[in-house]
Amino acid sequence: MVNSVKSALLALLIFCSVLPRADAQEAIVVPNFWDPKAVQDRPADVPGKIQFLATDGYPPFVYRDAQEQLTGFNVDLARAICQELDTSCSLRIKEFGGLLPALEEEEGDAIISGLARTGELAERLSFSDDYLKLPARFIVRTGGESTFGADAIAGARISVETGSRHEAFAARFWPEAVLLPFDTVEQARTALANGDADAHFGDGLSLSFWLNSTAAADCCRFAGGPWLEPGYFDEGLSIAMRKDDAATREAINYALRRLQQTGVYRELYLRYFPLSFF
Repeated sequence: MVNSVKSALLALLIFCSVLPRADAQEAIVVPNFWDPKAVQDRPADVPGKIQFLATDGYPPFVYRDAQEQLTGFNVDLARAICQELDTSCSLRIKEFGGLLPALEEEEGDAIISGLARTGELAERLSFSDDYLKLPARFIVRTGGESTFGADAIAGARISVETGSRHEAFAARFWPEAVLLPFDTVEQARTALANGDADAHFGDGLSLSFWLNSTAAADCCRFAGGPWLEPGYFDEGLSIAMRKDDAATREAINYALRRLQQTGVYRELYLRYFPLSFF
């Protein structure tokens, strides 16, 4: 069964480029969500200005630095999109609940704030290509990352958060593992750090920051993956626009692809995610 699961999921893994770390002992994986062979011409109708809408207080995406200046991955990505399109750009901060009304009332042109692409919203809005996906990852104690994987999981004690997508996925695809559900993700991570679990399965993005934190105390490393199974972990971050604004959608999609091709996306990814979660 493990082999069939691996084969099914292999096709779901994104294109990735691998860069050597400075110590040459580990590789930094930079994701590529766009087909490198695809050719897309610059749209004929590029907006003269794009007013982005976002909510702050969500590092590393949109937050304020020590000087109270807006910064973050989404902020710099929006700026890079406008530079690529050679169009003027601005960012307006709203409470999260006010983002959609502001867009529909034409106070802005695009929401870049992690708005989920639900079925209801897909009927009201259009969305760009995903600019960041959120894979599931395993972490194991330091030293075990080279031997742990989905092909050696029988009998392994895997900590998960109770009721999470990660618990449901692991229960379905790795029934030969021993699942250890915990009420909180913090408890599940602590079980691994203390040696009460052999691995923890959870959200790669949040794990990347935890692994670099003092709380982790250099206890653990990523192992295996990433996992992007449809229906579980395939929803990514995208930019939302009004349904009738095809020009802005096409321009943003073109710019996102160009940012990947020119290396700007890689630079932003490494700036804000120094420990890659892919």
